[in-house]
Amino acid sequence: MSYSARSGEWYLMKLKALLVDDEVNILKNLQLVIPWDTLDIELIGTARNGEQALELARSMKPQLILCDIRMPVMDGIEFLSALREFDTEAEVIMMTGYQDFSYVRSVIRYEVKDYILKPIDYEELAETIRRLAEGVRERSIEQHSMQQEWKQVFHLAYEKVLYDRIIDLGGTSNRSFLKLSEAEGENLAFAMMLVDVADYSKRERSWEDKERKLWNFAIHNILQENLVSFEVPHSVLQVRSGEWCVLIERIPPDIYDRGQCMAWAEKLRQAVESYLKLNIRVALHPSEVSLKQLAKSYKSLQRSLNLSPAANKGVIISEKSRGNADTSQQLWDSIEEMVTGLKRCDRRRTETALKELNDSFRSLPETSFERVAPIVHYLCIHLLREMRAMEVINRDEELAIWSQIDQHHGIRETLLVINRLVDQSLESVMKKKTSDVLMLSARDYIERNLSTELSIDLLADYLGISGSYFSLLFKQHVGETFVEYVTKQRMEMAKSLLALSDKSVTQVGQMVGYAERRYFTRVFSKYTGMLPSEFRERQQNQSGAELPAWVNHEG
Repeated sequence: MSYSARSGEWYLMKLKALLVDDEVNILKNLQLVIPWDTLDIELIGTARNGEQALELARSMKPQLILCDIRMPVMDGIEFLSALREFDTEAEVIMMTGYQDFSYVRSVIRYEVKDYILKPIDYEELAETIRRLAEGVRERSIEQHSMQQEWKQVFHLAYEKVLYDRIIDLGGTSNRSFLKLSEAEGENLAFAMMLVDVADYSKRERSWEDKERKLWNFAIHNILQENLVSFEVPHSVLQVRSGEWCVLIERIPPDIYDRGQCMAWAEKLRQAVESYLKLNIRVALHPSEVSLKQLAKSYKSLQRSLNLSPAANKGVIISEKSRGNADTSQQLWDSIEEMVTGLKRCDRRRTETALKELNDSFRSLPETSFERVAPIVHYLCIHLLREMRAMEVINRDEELAIWSQIDQHHGIRETLLVINRLVDQSLESVMKKKTSDVLMLSARDYIERNLSTELSIDLLADYLGISGSYFSLLFKQHVGETFVEYVTKQRMEMAKSLLALSDKSVTQVGQMVGYAERRYFTRVFSKYTGMLPSEFRERQQNQSGAELPAWVNHEG
């Protein structure tokens, strides 16, 4: 039995072995004397010559082969030469008499791992087999870990392509990281939906930072768990706090099935509401969305969720834009243009959009003010939420603006709030250095991916900088090393989950990125001075609180 610390999986890997010798008695002894079951090795067959052995090797693919050198029809050296044409990984032990030892030099190029002299010392042979079997398992674990790491790097880059397309900050995404080939990438399309917590802005004001992280973490996990059960290729991208873009791949000849997509969206909505007791809004794009359409479709889904009268009635189908004559569309476009300008640190673009917004209101007849006021009020909330996501205003500044918004002033007063907010945000954005933006993005990614493997190399690749530069910036901006910060975030999340849930210690560990219970327990004990079970018992004895429904969900 072998364990991979990196992947956190136990490998109960039963190896396959093939015995090749023209002497029947030796084959029988090898089968009976070597403790194959104890070594966790399955004998898949025996062969009396190289030709028979080749047939078995091709069909059964043994990892271990014990082979005599002198055999009729095809000897051991010819067998090895033919074997290496299609199998370069199998471990081979050559069995030879002392008088044949001169043959050893001729098989060196075939990577024979060991030689056993006849008459056979079976204890020595058993130890040799045990050692080689352990090496095979270790290589298998290493290969598996590398495959998993590459998959994660690839998926990370793939999701960054999608995220960059959605938020549309300009520049070019690295096309080489697309999940498919260049040609297939052009045809790649998605069923796209936007999941949003109803009244999130009000909820966020009442939540402490720790609570906000916990709720976002829980929602993301439930979305991910349910999408996995759909058995479709998907990505769950948290675009901002309380908002997730769900993309389900539709690759030709797959057909976009609106009914099926509606069913998926409804299951996601019900799952989150059932476990978290939160009112969730879901908007579904009416047709498949290509890579080039992601940003436009995302904004369309946002509009539908927040400006549609049916937005709180289960899953809604995103409405198409009704053209420039629609006032709400014009106002939304102005706000979006300001947000894009701020995200790109483009003062001229931001100020131009703000001027257009003000001019639009000046041209409105007084009779339209009452109809437009609720839209303007929402747009102000939307803008504030974006600024909060960009961290261009602090908590106290945000609460001060909320107190003004909550007074429900008229259009002119709300416009003044928007103007002050944009001016304040512009100054903050312009003061930010490139390194500030990079570290903001790094912390945001860590927060959204605590349950996955995180490393300096992964984050550096995500940000497009070197690992050494990332480590330097991170320590300068955060005040602690990357490992210290990630461990702290995971442990704080684990403390919350242990205090609030009845999930097992193993499950909690897995939710915060530790696949193996013993390692999670060791890190948690070092961080808190208590075992996870002790911490849970103490917290629950102190609070005596009833568990929220969502934490009883078994993923």
